[in-house]
Amino acid sequence: MNLYDKLKSTDKFFVIAGPCVIEDELTTMKIAESLKAYTTKLGIELVFKASYLKANRTSLGSFAGPGIEEGLRVLQKVKSELELPILTDIHQSEDAVPTAEIADILQIPAFLSRQTYLIKAAADTGRIVNIKKGQFMAPEDMKSAVDKCEAFSNNKIMLTERGTSFGYHNLVVDFRGFAIMKKLGYPVIYDVTHSMQQPSSGSTTGGTPQYIEMMARAAMATGMIKGLFIETHPNPAEAKSDASTMLPLDKFEVLLNKVMEVI
Repeated sequence: MNLYDKLKSTDKFFVIAGPCVIEDELTTMKIAESLKAYTTKLGIELVFKASYLKANRTSLGSFAGPGIEEGLRVLQKVKSELELPILTDIHQSEDAVPTAEIADILQIPAFLSRQTYLIKAAADTGRIVNIKKGQFMAPEDMKSAVDKCEAFSNNKIMLTERGTSFGYHNLVVDFRGFAIMKKLGYPVIYDVTHSMQQPSSGSTTGGTPQYIEMMARAAMATGMIKGLFIETHPNPAEAKSDASTMLPLDKFEVLLNKVMEVI
């Protein structure tokens, strides 16, 4: 069974998890090894995620990642040594082909979810395409993104909710959006950690990670989502990106157990 069908047909839910950005090989491997151990124990399908480049950091001086060459090398090591499928995002059309040589899922970032030729580049690789709903978009607006991917002969699509802008420096999640996007016919994922963001609070992005468990359980209880997207780090306070929203790695297994109580 191919990866897309395996994720769609799981009788539990699948998890896309990893650090926001690749900081170094050692940290990345440590996180991946822990996540594999936790999910294997619970019988949950895992896709490892990490970005090789963060092109939309709040501050010009913020760490943006190791870049595509080094980043893909690290992701290849995770894939080959731990036998894990890989998700990473692309920001430019020309990055789609080299990224698809390693990644099983190409992610369209929320801020770029209306970029036709970026979606085309991802679709043309034949890989699974995960499109994040822009913070500025209504859930029904995702039909246009789906239509674009389908028009380029790729029906391996996933849709991810990561919160909607609510005034300045805040996001909310309208749970009706899960049902609306599910009607488009593709798996819906809830990006719980990014939805905890308080964007551009000064020179950094703030967050409310204390609500991660509550929101993850509530979203799963809707019966409308197939996967959870969770960014995690051994010490979020020292992370080089999204320090204010990532889940501590040692709380990952506890979170999954709490979510499983409501399925």
